[in-house]
Amino acid sequence: MAKQKKQPRPKAITPKGFRDYFGHEVTERAEMLATIAGVYHRYGFDALESSAVETVEALGKFLPDVDRPNEGVFAWQEDDADWLALRYDLTAPLARVYAQYRNDLPTPYRRYAMGPVWRNEKPGPGRFRQFYQCDADTVGAPSVAADSEICAMLSDTLEAVGIARGDYVVRVNNRKVLNGVLEAMGVTEEGQQAAVLRTIDKFDKVGESGVRELLGKGRLDASGAYIDGVGLADAQAEPVIAFLTSKGANAADTLTNLRAAIGDSAIGGEGVAELEQIANLLAAQGYGPDRIEIDPSVVRGLGYYTGPVFEAELTFEILDEKGRKRQFGSVAGGGRYDDLVKRFTGQAVPATGVSIGVDRLLAALREKGRIRSAERGPVVVTVMDRDQMATYQTMVAELRNAGIRAEVYLGNPKNFGNQLKYADKRQSPIAVIQGSDEADRGVVQIKDLILGAQIAENATLEEWKERPSQFEVPRGELVAKVQEILEGQA
Repeated sequence: MAKQKKQPRPKAITPKGFRDYFGHEVTERAEMLATIAGVYHRYGFDALESSAVETVEALGKFLPDVDRPNEGVFAWQEDDADWLALRYDLTAPLARVYAQYRNDLPTPYRRYAMGPVWRNEKPGPGRFRQFYQCDADTVGAPSVAADSEICAMLSDTLEAVGIARGDYVVRVNNRKVLNGVLEAMGVTEEGQQAAVLRTIDKFDKVGESGVRELLGKGRLDASGAYIDGVGLADAQAEPVIAFLTSKGANAADTLTNLRAAIGDSAIGGEGVAELEQIANLLAAQGYGPDRIEIDPSVVRGLGYYTGPVFEAELTFEILDEKGRKRQFGSVAGGGRYDDLVKRFTGQAVPATGVSIGVDRLLAALREKGRIRSAERGPVVVTVMDRDQMATYQTMVAELRNAGIRAEVYLGNPKNFGNQLKYADKRQSPIAVIQGSDEADRGVVQIKDLILGAQIAENATLEEWKERPSQFEVPRGELVAKVQEILEGQA
């Protein structure tokens, strides 16, 4: 009889493009999201937690950067032939929810949503297949007052989580203005329009001269490779250049320059008028250009948005992996998308919203030192006598009832040194110790682990005597002494 092959053990490895989050990372994210939710709630937005799974049909062709509905998503087919997929973002589910419950929801409907999304894309450095998004949207409000409100709320949110004024700017543009520029250029063919928009998106990298070359015959990139141009005549390219260089010293100057760039285009004029209205509404609320500004260089998923678009950029410098200074960049973006709900209802439903990149914003807060890098662990009640476990559980219950995070050591208590090593690995601030001698005398030993580590590392013997890190107190004073030490550590 052939010997049966032994089943190989599964590999303990995180799937490619995914990652695991541990204690302090989860806590940091939860605390930041709670702060953001507080701002959204203050603005009158309600929380929505929609299904993580949608039909592929519901997700539709509004997935960014892909041409087919089932590309870029994790999808599977049910027995009844329906295709389902993990949600790709939080906006497509909102469109489905609003269409499904529109008779029960208020109009306009303000909602915010926070949670993981999944994208079946090639992973890379800092690019994961599962990540968190934090969205806020208003559905059913055609006025650009809704767009200005989103921009104001985004500004307040950044400051609430710890990004100081001056370290960020919310930049606002309008898709209609870009349509007006295309109209002024006489570019009507869809493929050529897309090529022009892609070129506009490269303005920050290649500058005015580079855009001119790419709109014309083409140019050599930094690697020496030749990039074919759009093939426009110089005169045709002028509205684009005028548009990209239209940012003035203030909003009024920028709007004047934009009007010149769009010429007689009606749709372009509508877009400029909307930007002017947004600027006036923001000014009325006290949001100046130090926080929110009109900036024609903002280009976001232009096939998706139908009106105003906005982006939050962090302006402070960081060092990249090669030690070079660069600006941190964008952490949030959004805009008006009036065609999304129409797919379900057949009727145009105006909508506008913003999405915050949770991981990028957390990284920015760490970079600015506005978030702690590690979470303080629990007070550890050590076990000197396993027969006295009930006594130790009484101690930990008293600490927890006083609102103090605490636990009893539940490993092998034979080696006391291992218990302190455990407390150190848990980043515990305090260890509580009571052996048979302390129990007979009705006292407990309380060890300040943070101060003890500092003394052991830096202090002289005399300083050690002046600053004890271990205290013996009556058993009845356990909670009070622990609270006193924790307050001193804070």
